[in-house]
Amino acid sequence: MTKPTDTDRTQLESSPERALRMAHHLLRIGAVSLSPSQPFTWASGRLSPVYCDNRLTLGYPNVRSDIAAGFEAILHEQDIPCDVVIGTATAGIPHAAWLADRLDVPMAYVRGAAKAHGRGNQIEGLAPEGAHAVVIEDLVSTGMSSTAVLAPLSERGVKVEAVLAIFTYGLPSADDAFEKAGVPLFTLSNFSALVEAASSTGSLSEAEVDSLRSWYENPSQWSQDRGGA
Repeated sequence: MTKPTDTDRTQLESSPERALRMAHHLLRIGAVSLSPSQPFTWASGRLSPVYCDNRLTLGYPNVRSDIAAGFEAILHEQDIPCDVVIGTATAGIPHAAWLADRLDVPMAYVRGAAKAHGRGNQIEGLAPEGAHAVVIEDLVSTGMSSTAVLAPLSERGVKVEAVLAIFTYGLPSADDAFEKAGVPLFTLSNFSALVEAASSTGSLSEAEVDSLRSWYENPSQWSQDRGGA
């Protein structure tokens, strides 16, 4: 596996062209919404000018095909070995299946917790001991849910080479989570590409772009300044 050259970051950007193209996809289908003047409230109570629901990608064949192709391209570009594709429950499961189909390898997914009945499985599908795996996620915010799947896979003897995601907010907390986990994150698009794509359509004013960049630099302060957590 080719090791990342930037040892200070574990969230590694896709090619600029791919990131911008995917950002346009997500904006066009409404999977990502930007609203600096009327921010969204996250489950944590924090206010944010951006909201992402990548489950909408499932309804657009050209978008989901581009996602799978992008993931496959990253694997080839980074020389990442992949014997099995692992989806996160639930949003990563379909994209993991489409990538596994392209690669002609087994696929599995990890539950949030082991089942309370039957065999008590937490890992479903085929994830054999000793396999080199990539984990597929739809969205990375803090990185906690994405890295939570790594422990059960490690206990199974599966070597996770990388996590691949459609989109990341690029928050420092995610850098910390993936650095602690010792696994790199590669994404098809990111917040910077999203702002660039939205700006190119003329849908954002200069003040709104500045507000988005201010949020990116300090999400907690941005939220608190507007009465959020």
